[in-house]
Amino acid sequence: DYVLNGAVGISAGVAALISAVPELHPYILHLCLGILALLTLVNLRGTLEAGRLFAIPTYAFVASFAVLLVIGIYKVAVSGGSPHPVEAPAPLPAAVGAVSVWILLHAFASGCTAMTGVEAVSNAVGAFKEPTVKYALRTLTAIVVILASLLAGIAYLASAYGIGAMDQTQAGYQSVLSQLVAAVVGRNWFYYVAIVSVLAILALSADTSFTGFPRLCRVIAKDGFLPRPFAVVGRRLVFSVGILYLACAAALLLIAFGGITERLIPLFAIGAFATFTLSQAGMVMHWRRELRENPGSRSIRTRLLINGVGAAATAIALAIIVIAKFTEGAWITLIVVPMTIWLLKSIRRYYDALDSQLRGDEPLDVSHVKPPIVLVATEDWSRLTDKALSFGLTISPDVYAVHLKAVEGPDAAGKKEAALRARWAAEVEAPARAAGLRPPRLVTLESSYRRFEEPLLGLVEQLQKEEPERVVAVLLPAIVKQHWWAHLLHTNRGRRMRKALLKSSGPRLVIMTVPWSMTRQSAGDEVEVELERDFERAEGEAVAIAARLRAARA
Repeated sequence: DYVLNGAVGISAGVAALISAVPELHPYILHLCLGILALLTLVNLRGTLEAGRLFAIPTYAFVASFAVLLVIGIYKVAVSGGSPHPVEAPAPLPAAVGAVSVWILLHAFASGCTAMTGVEAVSNAVGAFKEPTVKYALRTLTAIVVILASLLAGIAYLASAYGIGAMDQTQAGYQSVLSQLVAAVVGRNWFYYVAIVSVLAILALSADTSFTGFPRLCRVIAKDGFLPRPFAVVGRRLVFSVGILYLACAAALLLIAFGGITERLIPLFAIGAFATFTLSQAGMVMHWRRELRENPGSRSIRTRLLINGVGAAATAIALAIIVIAKFTEGAWITLIVVPMTIWLLKSIRRYYDALDSQLRGDEPLDVSHVKPPIVLVATEDWSRLTDKALSFGLTISPDVYAVHLKAVEGPDAAGKKEAALRARWAAEVEAPARAAGLRPPRLVTLESSYRRFEEPLLGLVEQLQKEEPERVVAVLLPAIVKQHWWAHLLHTNRGRRMRKALLKSSGPRLVIMTVPWSMTRQSAGDEVEVELERDFERAEGEAVAIAARLRAARA
């Protein structure tokens, strides 16, 4: 419902815009996506209290159309029911059949969408100041009165001036409101004020989805029916995941239906009336429970009757809308809603299964704690490997450096292995023995297809079978990429290896990353750099002195 509200609000606002500026008609979808992108960007950056922002276009819309209705009804009354339009609306098409029950039901299904939006008050009762119920009732009453007055007045004037709906996909499209304003007062400054107020209020109505939907997703995610990132607040204290999901879903709807309001309305109506029916039925259950505790209460019986009638009325309306609009897209909702419920339940089952596995009441078992077997993945001996090996020796005496032979081809691999083993004996094993430590062992692995993951996983599995009570810790040296372009200059072997290890990891496998940042240097490096700078300064001074001596001799 929130997604459809955003899509319908934007598409209807664009319909008003192209009515005022017909030259923009070929760009309906582009305008819809542009407004959607703007709303998404504003909400991702975070917004302050938007009450005053909403108030300006709302008051402008209500005031302009109230004036329009007064002028229009006056002209109809003076003309005896046949007013002369300032700008003639498009002629109505010829009748193709008699009025039937089906046509009336179809019109009823289309008109019911005017009721959508009143639920926004009940959804935001907590936003009203105290007493919240009192002010919410006043607001809802004002909305209903304004809605009924506008609907009745527009329907009356549309009939009197002979105004009908036009096909939004055709060039020269004019919305009903655009035709009505032009017929009553013409295309002057008042016309553009009224149409701009329509565009603004519809765009802002779409923005209410960006406010309400992420909060709703947060509640559902905290209950375990949506992915937990939906409940995480972003860097600007907004629920970024919910906002982005809403934007993408609304964009897909707009693209699928070409940004045409009439194609989106059936889906919107079904979603709205389904929620109406569920909320009314929920209130019926609430009053029935209250009535069991207070059997003689007349006020509870009255409220039960009102909500019961409301639930029946909205259920009948929902059935009519589904039947009347089935071929116009209503069938999509009948498929999406059950699929959504299935998806929500599947997510909850996953989290329940995860929690059941991770949750444990037993105390920490330290009876079989032994140092892990450490594997250091390496391609060559380097400072990065040195850092990983040094850390490995601090946590376990059993350290293996794993080298893949076939990374650079069979010939190069053989020469590289021989050189690596010679250097290993001198620069790794000898210092380790001198320090009284068990030297790390060098293990070379064959890989016919140059995939490090498979032979490494095989080695892990072999060690776990040989030492079933010990943990295997895999250290993955990694260079920290400080800039985006640095990712293009390195291979992705480490990431692929980590992904493969995570997929096959069990309770006795630990994966650690040993980072190396190019922006940081060791103390020895800093001394070397400083000596090089001193040498360069001394060399420069010597050159300058020699030049002065030559000049003095000359």
